[in-house]
Amino acid sequence: MITTDSRATAPAPYVWLRPTAVTASLLLFSYGVLRLLDGLDGYRDKSGWPWLAGHTLFLLGIVLFAVFMVGLRGRLLATSPRQRVLTDLATVAGLMGATAFGWVILGDLFPRFAEAVSTPDLVLIGGPALFQLGLLTLLVRAAVVRPRLLPFWAPALVLVGFVAIGVDLDLLPVGAALVFGGLLPVRQPAP
Repeated sequence: MITTDSRATAPAPYVWLRPTAVTASLLLFSYGVLRLLDGLDGYRDKSGWPWLAGHTLFLLGIVLFAVFMVGLRGRLLATSPRQRVLTDLATVAGLMGATAFGWVILGDLFPRFAEAVSTPDLVLIGGPALFQLGLLTLLVRAAVVRPRLLPFWAPALVLVGFVAIGVDLDLLPVGAALVFGGLLPVRQPAP
């Protein structure tokens, strides 16, 4: 009878972390491109396919960013459990922000949802800030833990991407490309 060590053939945990981050930022980039295409004629048509497809991709991207944050939290705690409270608070803030983004996007995609459930200004303003603060805190933690999960410059690149998006939504493709560049070097766990 041949036996094999199941630990040798088991996939490494968190191998999905980099593909999730990369896909989320590519979805954000696609949303930005479709948003630009939709505005080429001078106005944004909320019933047109670029607008609807773009917002759907944006929603999927936000969901994947939330999955990434949860996975990054697990990886950080497995690698460096010392700052658990900070890691947990950053994750909660990021997930609250992702939920707020989702709420707003669903209201954009489904006007009846927006009519039935009004969106408070706090969600509109606080949601993106919480999302960015939570994600950036996790990324900084990933850049300083030993062994490093990200190079030191990666969180700064993501921050510059967020700032570009905040300055002008027409810079969404540029900002998303910067976020992509910052998340691409997420270290894969050793098998």
